[in-house]
Amino acid sequence: MTTQTHKHLRPIRSFVRREGRMTTAQRRALEELWPRFGLDSGGALLDLAASFGRTAPVIVEIGFGNGESLLATAVAQLEKNFIGVEVHRPGVGQLLILLAERGIGNVRVVCDDAKEFLEQRVPDDSLDAVQLFFPDPWPKARHHKRRLVQAEFVQLVRRKLRIGGQFHMATDWQHYAEHMLTVMTEAQGFRNDAGAGQYAARPEHRPQTKFERRGQRLGHGVWDLVFQRVA
Repeated sequence: MTTQTHKHLRPIRSFVRREGRMTTAQRRALEELWPRFGLDSGGALLDLAASFGRTAPVIVEIGFGNGESLLATAVAQLEKNFIGVEVHRPGVGQLLILLAERGIGNVRVVCDDAKEFLEQRVPDDSLDAVQLFFPDPWPKARHHKRRLVQAEFVQLVRRKLRIGGQFHMATDWQHYAEHMLTVMTEAQGFRNDAGAGQYAARPEHRPQTKFERRGQRLGHGVWDLVFQRVA
């Protein structure tokens, strides 16, 4: 009888790579602009100050899509450094184009699994915030294990945040919002900024995306959760 070892088991991913059509401009941006804005996922822990050429608060946004929200936030908060993590190459290429066109210097881009990037490259106690806006809700019950917000991932985020740093989530799926609230309420080392059992009002620094505005026109709700690392 053969024995299957854990090392041969495929990890559960919170995403599926749907590459879609990549434009010539996006492909060129990945080739030409990556050395300027890109951060590779493998390697030693990053020196975050050296990565940006300055010392400033660092915010990681996971799953930035086409970069619309991240770009708007970075432009509005030029005093902060932002790292955007996205697995879909067309969106990464599009953000690189926009960063170069607008001369934005406070954003760096990662094209890889956010868990692996945080584990391998981000020093503990170094981030001022982690943002997770409208992640895949994996609505079918058999897929709930793929949801990114799980107890293990939350503790990874906790390690990377400094004391007082925030984990800010937003979703337009009520069931996922309830799941997030339950997981975060049970997580050690966090406090709900809105109060026990409460969702937060959308902070002004989180811009609304086209996707979000379209959903609201259709009557969809949006739930924000902001939890602070306290221990």
